[in-house]
Amino acid sequence: MIHNTHRIVLTGGPGGGKTTAADLIRRELGEKIVVVPEAATMLFSGGFPRADLCDQKAEIAAQKAIFHVQQNIEDVVHAMYPGRVLLCDRGTVDGAAYWPNGNGEDFFQAMHTSHEGELSRYDAVIFFETAAKGGISIEMGNPIRNEDNLRAVELDKKLQSYWSKHKNFVFVKHQTSFIKKLQCAIQALEKTIEKLNQ
Repeated sequence: MIHNTHRIVLTGGPGGGKTTAADLIRRELGEKIVVVPEAATMLFSGGFPRADLCDQKAEIAAQKAIFHVQQNIEDVVHAMYPGRVLLCDRGTVDGAAYWPNGNGEDFFQAMHTSHEGELSRYDAVIFFETAAKGGISIEMGNPIRNEDNLRAVELDKKLQSYWSKHKNFVFVKHQTSFIKKLQCAIQALEKTIEKLNQ
């Protein structure tokens, strides 16, 4: 039984299977889970321009938009579904890894927040390691994605460095079988929810 609304982020490098897993987890665990969609995918698939990696001003504007949409969509879903577990497809901390020049602290300053403050929005973190770490091509998974395998591994490492500071951080390693990876994630999530409810 869920006593409170818990906010759990499902994150990791591009091509980790987060979005697919979130949908399957919701189906497996039923109505106690509500998936909060990924803000970046919503924006880019809705016509928001995808910034070129060479255009720093455009990258900064895009990350600011993603951050504010992510924050607000989480808050809307939280208000709409009290007492349910919010499974967030990515979270507000992710923007630090995508910030130009690789300086995440600049990201938090630009958003008028802190790393610790954004981590505290979430009760737990389930981190999906990218399939690119195992040499599996990620290029066909998501039409919105523009990262190649090398960039995916680099982002995975950066994202892990930011999210692993959370006290309830769970790492789900890449596996050649996505079904096995999903089973590990479901078990980790169930244990996490149980722990949060104690």
